[in-house]
Amino acid sequence: MVQDDFTGGHERFPATRWSVIEGARSEDGAERERALDTLCRAYWRPVYKYVRLRWNRDAEDAQDLTQGFFGEMLERELLNRFDAGKSRLRSYLRLCVDSFVMNEDKAANRQKRGGGVQHLALDFTGAEEELGGGAIDAAAIASAESLEQFFEKEWIRSLFTLAVEDLRAVSVERGRERAFELFEAYDLEGDGNISYEQLARQCGIAVTDVTNGLAWARREFRRIALERLRETCGSEGEFQREARATFGREILPGT
Repeated sequence: MVQDDFTGGHERFPATRWSVIEGARSEDGAERERALDTLCRAYWRPVYKYVRLRWNRDAEDAQDLTQGFFGEMLERELLNRFDAGKSRLRSYLRLCVDSFVMNEDKAANRQKRGGGVQHLALDFTGAEEELGGGAIDAAAIASAESLEQFFEKEWIRSLFTLAVEDLRAVSVERGRERAFELFEAYDLEGDGNISYEQLARQCGIAVTDVTNGLAWARREFRRIALERLRETCGSEGEFQREARATFGREILPGT
């Protein structure tokens, strides 16, 4: 993917206008729950890893804090206080995490797992594997500036991971499994040296099928990722800035 794919006219951006901010401020309880679910899916991994490294917590405590933070997001209506004119949503959320952890530290009677904390179905084991897999150098991100960059990179990783999951589902729904397999082999797992011709031979299909399949999968991936990004931005202006910044360079899951 190249930056030019995401610049240009306003029409390049998705038409979806629903966002977690709108959902969180809705009078409809179902919409507020939807907002929390969307926010949690996009941010729980960055939050968990950030708590582990920034606050030097063990896995069990970080899990409690992550669960508690997202429960508090809805209970205390934290998104209602967000001002898109003053900061980016993810910067605001990172500061909210810091505040939440500090407040929890001050509360000597903080309840442990199961003590009134809303439990969400989160793959903490997978997140721990990513932390311990050598892809993250804790010593190199000790400074406040590096921690902020780390949080942002993990947020992008989470965004792209969810987009890949969505693309997989869309491919099955539309009978385009082969296109997803090509995308996975060439763009997600490829070593950068394989050619379309080699991939075509491996799959027993024509080169034109590889070209067309990858074009479809990339287009759908871009659409899905942009829609997810739009949901987690506080304003249209933030969305357009984030879209250009996020897709200016490629950060795929597992990299």
